[in-house]
Amino acid sequence: VARWEHKTRALSRVFGSPRAACYCLGAVILMLNCVRSHCFTEAMKSQPKLEGLDCHWAYYSGLAILAVGTLFVISSFLALGFTGTFLGDYFGILMEAKVTSFPFSVLDNPMYWGSTAVYLGWSLMHASPAGLLLTAVVAISYTIAVLYEGPFTEEIYQQKQKGAKNK
Repeated sequence: VARWEHKTRALSRVFGSPRAACYCLGAVILMLNCVRSHCFTEAMKSQPKLEGLDCHWAYYSGLAILAVGTLFVISSFLALGFTGTFLGDYFGILMEAKVTSFPFSVLDNPMYWGSTAVYLGWSLMHASPAGLLLTAVVAISYTIAVLYEGPFTEEIYQQKQKGAKNK
């Protein structure tokens, strides 16, 4: 959807501005994330627990992983803002410069890996093999997203830099 917007600016025209379109796409992404999290939790609850993980050390390890993941997700959002988080660059809403402060100083794509850590922690806390499998699916999906988004985003900012030099 974001690449289609970048190529056609169709959502920006429909919503009247790039910001409105980006905010609407962000709202849809947030809603879908809620649905995914609900389905993830329901899948864990409906499946048997893994006895080897149904213990205090796994629960508290999961809690710690969940806390670190939450820290990465929240701090990423605070560093990027709404439009930076929800593909604003595809709408032509570009950051002044690449964000290099925490958590980006610690990890590339901290929003994706923080979210993955949240699911991993949640799975460990629930001793859920289904959750662990679904976490692997999330991690694979985010890996594909990074491979797909990363170079394209770099290209967008290179075009911005070329445009600034030509002025």
